[in-house]
Amino acid sequence: MLYRSSIATSALAVTLLIAQFPANAADESKYPDLNGRWARVGGPNWVQPADLPQFHPVYDPRSYLPPPPGLLTPEYQAIYDANRAEQAGGGVGDVPSTFCIPQGMPMMMDLYDPMEIIVTPAITYILISHVNDSYRRIYTDGRDWPADVQPTFAGYSIGKWVDEDGAGRYNALEVETRYFRGPRAYDASGLPLARDNQSVIRERFHLDQADRNTIYDEITVLDHALTRPWSITRKAVRDPNPRPAWRTEECPADNTWVRIGKDAYYMSADGDLMPTKKDQAPPDLKYFKQPRK
Repeated sequence: MLYRSSIATSALAVTLLIAQFPANAADESKYPDLNGRWARVGGPNWVQPADLPQFHPVYDPRSYLPPPPGLLTPEYQAIYDANRAEQAGGGVGDVPSTFCIPQGMPMMMDLYDPMEIIVTPAITYILISHVNDSYRRIYTDGRDWPADVQPTFAGYSIGKWVDEDGAGRYNALEVETRYFRGPRAYDASGLPLARDNQSVIRERFHLDQADRNTIYDEITVLDHALTRPWSITRKAVRDPNPRPAWRTEECPADNTWVRIGKDAYYMSADGDLMPTKKDQAPPDLKYFKQPRK
């Protein structure tokens, strides 16, 4: 009798599971197809010259233009100007990712390396490997902002899928991200965000209506280093290879840059510390015994 009861219970569970499966499959069909390897189109910088193609978008200093006049507060304009002067003198400036600090938001969405997007009903994941393996969790389960969040470089993201044209399928993902850890920058120029890490970053992801292999990320940053919100649209295209090659980068394993105090130094191939600019002073050796002259 107990044996028959167990069979009946198991059969009922299987029936319920089968009954639920078509509904779940239908729900999944409402989401856009974001599978694949997405690579950036255009340069990664937040301010770009019109003739960018003749410059290297990362290493050529001419590809880094200053932000629009009046966009930064006087305090952060001074920080940015000092940083660019440091770079012009041969230094690396204040670019956190140079020293293997995760890029965080919004710099990670500059896509120095391609991204992968994994969609589930409750969470959308964005995976990127640059400097280190980086990821974002965008919660789409209807939650509100939690009372206690551990700040991270990528922040805490809450999103909402929207069906803007009423076609019965989602065509955009709207995201807001808060709760950051610093230091963070917009790009490799060291263009700074406020040190209070109170940024609010809003995004809208959507596929191109005419080309489903093109995706846009419309990014707007609200930050105390800015006098007004600042927006940019990132564009990426899908790799046609159904089995793309993914790279993994472990920044600490190959990094040759060393920061000591506020100064940056370079580690030579023979393991010795080298200056990064002309007439750079050596680091303070007060904790080491000095040879007698």
